[in-house]
Amino acid sequence: MASSLVYHLASPKWTFVFILVSVLGFLFQNVTNLWVELAFFPAFALEAPWMFLTSIFLHANLQHLFFNMFALFLFGIYLERMVGRRTFVLVFFISGILGNVGYMITAPNPFTPAIGASGAVYGLIGALAVLAPFKIVFAFGLLPMPMIIAAVLYGFFDFAGLFSTSGIAHGAHLGGMFVGAALGFYLRNRAKNLVPSS
Repeated sequence: MASSLVYHLASPKWTFVFILVSVLGFLFQNVTNLWVELAFFPAFALEAPWMFLTSIFLHANLQHLFFNMFALFLFGIYLERMVGRRTFVLVFFISGILGNVGYMITAPNPFTPAIGASGAVYGLIGALAVLAPFKIVFAFGLLPMPMIIAAVLYGFFDFAGLFSTSGIAHGAHLGGMFVGAALGFYLRNRAKNLVPSS
């Protein structure tokens, strides 16, 4: 990987902004029923396109919020340092939005809403698996392993989950990871092209 891509900017900012907005979104859910208008319903997605974005910052319960924010912190601060703030924001939002498309395609019931930052977080995982495949991370918060192995495991469990009724938006996870990996390849190739040949 081109060295120009690694740690070339200041400390992370947007990782913490997204965590804060998600926490505020969760608090909002607990004081009003208006959050239903912001959740992602595949059946109404084209009529209410803001759902693709707003649903990213809502979470089903405290456990859901905690694990998503924990993963966002672990993977976000590293990726944001690596690619810079602006690119990090783009990877986060594109992965989250297209992760919702993944859910829309695979949802067994289009009237069942999906909420959470999982698609965006999986996008970060996919991007890191391409940009820093041998970085040691703690998969599932417990097991140290190379980033690429962790991504394969996450992807495998979600692919298997597509064929069961678990209440988890596995299609959003896989969609986000696929998009993140594609963006990672784009960023890696762009960095290589920017390095002058000797």
